Amino acid sequence: MATDIVASMKEGPMRPVQILAVTICVVINMLDGFDVLVMAFTAPSIAAEWSLEPQSIGILLSAGLFGMSAGSLFIAPLADRLGRRNNILICLSIISVGMFASAFTNSVPELAAARVVTGLGIGGALASLTTITAEYSSYKRQGFAISMVQSGYPVGATIGGTIAAFLIVAYGWRSVYVFGAVCTLLMIPLVLRYLPESLEFLIERKPRNALGKVNQLLAKLGMEQLAEMPDSRQTADTHKGRVLDLVSAPLRTSTLLLWCAFFMVMLSFYFVLSWTPTLLTEAGLRAEQGISGGVLMNIGGIIGGATLGYLTARFSAHRLTGLYMVLCVVFMTVFGLLDGYLGPMLVVGFVVGYFIFGSIIGLYSIAPDIYDTSVRNTGMGWAIGIGRFGGIIGPSAAGFLLAQGWTGAQCFYAFGIPLLIAMAAVLLLKAQQGTRLRTA
Repeated sequence: MATDIVASMKEGPMRPVQILAVTICVVINMLDGFDVLVMAFTAPSIAAEWSLEPQSIGILLSAGLFGMSAGSLFIAPLADRLGRRNNILICLSIISVGMFASAFTNSVPELAAARVVTGLGIGGALASLTTITAEYSSYKRQGFAISMVQSGYPVGATIGGTIAAFLIVAYGWRSVYVFGAVCTLLMIPLVLRYLPESLEFLIERKPRNALGKVNQLLAKLGMEQLAEMPDSRQTADTHKGRVLDLVSAPLRTSTLLLWCAFFMVMLSFYFVLSWTPTLLTEAGLRAEQGISGGVLMNIGGIIGGATLGYLTARFSAHRLTGLYMVLCVVFMTVFGLLDGYLGPMLVVGFVVGYFIFGSIIGLYSIAPDIYDTSVRNTGMGWAIGIGRFGGIIGPSAAGFLLAQGWTGAQCFYAFGIPLLIAMAAVLLLKAQQGTRLRTA
């Protein structure tokens, strides 16, 4: 019965309540995109004001990612017990506190601590955004819906970067953090009013007043009301959403391959996004022009992610994601070869953004189908959290390499290698899932 209700929702066209849920997740991820990359946008101004060396900038760029990793590992799994919606509300509150605190810091340790707090909220929310989108999307539109949510990240970074460039010139870098905090805080009443809890979660976990909430959702979906709650598909033991389940048979191999792919992609992803504005500034652009280069890369990401989401309805998401990764390596190499040629670098940076965002969005599209409802948010959270460790290492390693005399071009060459490893993991994951289906 539970399976029939969810299948009926997902087999038909997207209803308004489903579209609204996905739209809210898009908007939240737009804010997260701004909140994550605000450090990259403000780094040149902070470095100038505080006279920072590259290592210190790397620490600040990685601090938020460290918090995001911890949030993905330890806050995101709570959504399998508390609900996706409640988890998102908690995380929005944490992000607002971290962003406000960032605006009033006066040293690297203080700002790093505030960025860790912000990261905790972002990391905890991202898995729930992906999960609730997957659970409210139709089968036909799931890949596209997830790509739209994840494309909200570069949209927010693009809009935020444009606003940041203006705010820095007019009011200084601290105003950028205040702006982000206020926007995030305003999302809380909107989520309370318009974002429904996952139908799958309500049916499987049966929280307080679950029947009433399910019937409210069914009415909005134009489906028949229930006299009583249907039986869950999982046993009481599987309701625990244990991390151990992710690395036990039959999920072990798929989980480890997914973790490898996320780690390697985020290693390169956050290097590119965090350091491109600074490297462009060092190549000869003014600070606001360097930010514009980062914005251009994010615009490429918006288009790349949307394109991949559209294509997943027609082609294998695994193969498309692998292709995006290979092409990203090609254009990262070209970007390095063009070091010093600012115009062509901006154009190729757009293309790098197209493929690197497409690569990460491809992983988000693949991941939810690996896990069932009882561990889906835990599985997503841990995949993202493991990936964040790559995100932590990437910017810090680049800062270290630059301090040792490496050029920006050499860094771009080196950070293409993890994408090739990720491609291999994605293709192996496809083969592994095929094996599981044949033996099921």
